[in-house]
Amino acid sequence: MGPDVQLNGTDAYSGYLPDGNITGFSMMHESGTGGAPKYGVVSQLPVVGNISNPLVDLSVPRASADEAEVGYYKSFLANGVTVQLAATEHAALYSYEFPPSQKANVLVDVSHVLPSFRGLGWGQGYAGGELKWDGEKYQGHGIHNNGWNLSPDWTIYFCGRFSTKPKESRLFSGNGTTLSSYGNQSSVAGSERVGGIFSFNGTHIISRVGISFISSNKACKNLDAELPAGATIQSLKQKAQKRWDQEVFSKISTTDTNVTNLGLLYTSLYGMHLIPSNRTGENPKWNSTEPYYDDIFTFWDLFRCTTALVGVLQPVAFEEQIRSLIDIFRHDGYMPDARSSNYNGRTQGGSNADNVLADAYVKGVRGAVNWEDGYAAMVKDAEVTPLNNHDPSAPDSSTKEGRGAIPDWLQYGYITPRFSRAVSRAVEYSVNDFSLSQVATGLGHSDDTAKYLNRSLNWRNHWNPRASALNISGFVVPRAENGSFIHQDPLDCGGCYWGDAYYEGKPFEYSMNAHHDIDTVIAYSNGTEGFIKRLDALMDPANDIFDVGNEPSFTSPYLYSFVNRQDLAVQQSRRVAKDNYGLGPTGLPGNSDAGAMQSWILWNIIGLYPMTGQTTFLVGSPWFEQMTIQLGEGKTLEITSSGGNSDTAFYVQSLKVNGVEWDRGWITWDDVFKEGGRLEFVLGSEKKVWTTGERPPSPASGR
Repeated sequence: MGPDVQLNGTDAYSGYLPDGNITGFSMMHESGTGGAPKYGVVSQLPVVGNISNPLVDLSVPRASADEAEVGYYKSFLANGVTVQLAATEHAALYSYEFPPSQKANVLVDVSHVLPSFRGLGWGQGYAGGELKWDGEKYQGHGIHNNGWNLSPDWTIYFCGRFSTKPKESRLFSGNGTTLSSYGNQSSVAGSERVGGIFSFNGTHIISRVGISFISSNKACKNLDAELPAGATIQSLKQKAQKRWDQEVFSKISTTDTNVTNLGLLYTSLYGMHLIPSNRTGENPKWNSTEPYYDDIFTFWDLFRCTTALVGVLQPVAFEEQIRSLIDIFRHDGYMPDARSSNYNGRTQGGSNADNVLADAYVKGVRGAVNWEDGYAAMVKDAEVTPLNNHDPSAPDSSTKEGRGAIPDWLQYGYITPRFSRAVSRAVEYSVNDFSLSQVATGLGHSDDTAKYLNRSLNWRNHWNPRASALNISGFVVPRAENGSFIHQDPLDCGGCYWGDAYYEGKPFEYSMNAHHDIDTVIAYSNGTEGFIKRLDALMDPANDIFDVGNEPSFTSPYLYSFVNRQDLAVQQSRRVAKDNYGLGPTGLPGNSDAGAMQSWILWNIIGLYPMTGQTTFLVGSPWFEQMTIQLGEGKTLEITSSGGNSDTAFYVQSLKVNGVEWDRGWITWDDVFKEGGRLEFVLGSEKKVWTTGERPPSPASGR
């Protein structure tokens, strides 16, 4: 829960903006996302004085800055009301302190949603609702639709109780110009605005509200079970903080005392754990004994390094999320690349849930996962064209789920410009097919192993050796049906958005994103020196190519390790981290992207970087002298460093893995994660080429 703020037509993706008028305090948000707002439903707003028309703009500015802690939020409104918020999983507590000289009212707005002002057709709608008041509690539902994932109608139910019986209750509905059913009504419903005004004697009012996707009765049960009448802001805050400590913050501990680094560590852990939402027991679409997770936003953002970190820090939840993806396939037909309000969408590139499943499989996640069903879900992504949902942003094929451009992929082995995002999808489809080959191998489907491993090389079909920029030749470019390459400036992606050949990344970046086949990229770059030259150009800020705020760049600084220049990987990744991350409002290089940005910096702090779908972790440089990571079941990874610090002396001089001297710039899952382990770094201020051993694997290249 939190404030919903409106300012000059600015999208408030998760409700909050630092400036502007508060339009309500609502109970559902997706935190840290971009694209367009989602949710902002089941809203209340404290209003003072006499209200003659509840349909006019009753929003209110702040009197001073908001305050917040984990599990707690506080706003000071210009109308003199102080608002405090705390919550449980399915219920929320609002504490209002009204000025003594003013009439106290709470506006309940069933029709409230977070709006979008971008003009892209992604704004949310209100399709209808109902509010009932029985003198003791109010309950009802709101029907909403659209948003970034273009969801059809979905319903949220609610049930609310006040600490003090209202002296007056008036329910209303209307369209903004006319007003009906305004008075002491017991119920009101309609597709126009619906809500209620509850007026009170006194200055201190507590409002408790439960929600559910199942029914308003279930919302009441959630409320009574999680927020009994004696619950207080303080008790809920303490309970939330205890849970965050036990389940999240305690997973990484350190003896270091650098306040800035500690703040970045734990704030990042917080940010990467806010979504997806565990909706087990709240699935309105089908009955199942499997876990159910929603608010995946999106695997395009998360598969590169976030889901791998979830697998390390939250192995139980990670297994549940894998099972949920497979169950969504069973009942909805496809695994999601993104999902909100119980509906798949939108898919930005490949079917990247495949990568998440492959990552879990190769790292030994078994438990209650039905891997044959999981593999069937992956095969459907790879073989069956999803129905076109006619997304105005990319009407050529489905953006809802699956791989919309699969017809070209199967016919040509590349994707023609008749499909949007043709080149970036081709690179991602290659990675997706590699993921299938990994799981096929483990399950003994040898024919499929060869088939999908071969298909994972199709990204090469987009490589034009004559395309050039910055005195470097060879880049992935669009390709026509007749096989000819289409001219493309490697430094230009057009709008870099839904209708373009590349999505949120330049050709230069995507040419380095076939991470399963890096040996081929090295060969195409004329060997080691050419590969380093290419990476140097990509990472040079003067060339404006690398963008840590967009996920196709995430792995790029670490790619030096594939030619045994781990020192350059550390130099570039540490520069990016220190230049783009910190504490405060500008502490992230853009939207959190559901924790993607936070997980990137967490791996940097830890001193490793995952190659998703493989068991490989590239070695970086840890920030702390001592760090312990809890892996579950009593296992730990101990990381120590000596001789350096995170600002100047951060180059690796030597490394021991489980007491053994190491000469490789990579480790595997089995080395330190499967049963726990120990990494002992010696750091210094001078670059040192200590990685004289075997280079990191490039499995699709045959090595």
